[in-house]
Amino acid sequence: MKIYTKTGDQGQTKLVDGIVVSKSNLRVSAYGTVDELNSYIGLIVSLLQENNYLDIKSQLTDIQNNLFVIGSLLATENSKVIEKLPGLTTQLINNLESSIDVMTSQLQPLREFILPTGHVLAAHTHVARTICRRAERTSVEIFNQNIKTHDLHNQLELCLQYLNRLSDYLFTLARYFNHLHQVQDTPWKKK
Repeated sequence: MKIYTKTGDQGQTKLVDGIVVSKSNLRVSAYGTVDELNSYIGLIVSLLQENNYLDIKSQLTDIQNNLFVIGSLLATENSKVIEKLPGLTTQLINNLESSIDVMTSQLQPLREFILPTGHVLAAHTHVARTICRRAERTSVEIFNQNIKTHDLHNQLELCLQYLNRLSDYLFTLARYFNHLHQVQDTPWKKK
């Protein structure tokens, strides 16, 4: 399989369902942002060299696989194609929440805004969190446009919930990395 297709040279691309759209299309922007997030999480995974990160690596790898599902769901307009694609479940969202709860139980209560900094793993995870928020914002627009298409609507709603919870997970993970490396969160100093 060749990596270059020569079909995108005019600024167009195909969605999963075969519809040709401009590369400036909202769906392309949404699944492109999810791909960017996935790649950034891959960077974080590559930085986790120590054995005490095995659970986190496993969680992040599962998240990367789920982001591929989200990308494919965002890359189609056809509800019949959606039915054939792998989908999201509420259990995947529950898994994120459980992981958040486990990490939070080991952290100091948060009583103020913190700066997105600290240990290098925390700083990278904060960047991933902001990319996740952008993916969520773009996906909301697609969700609002497809509110009448039931099958598509249900999966897009799960995409939104997953991305929202994932940003919470990444925020907590950033704090957890600081905790593991004995780096204090840096509070926002209001002037």
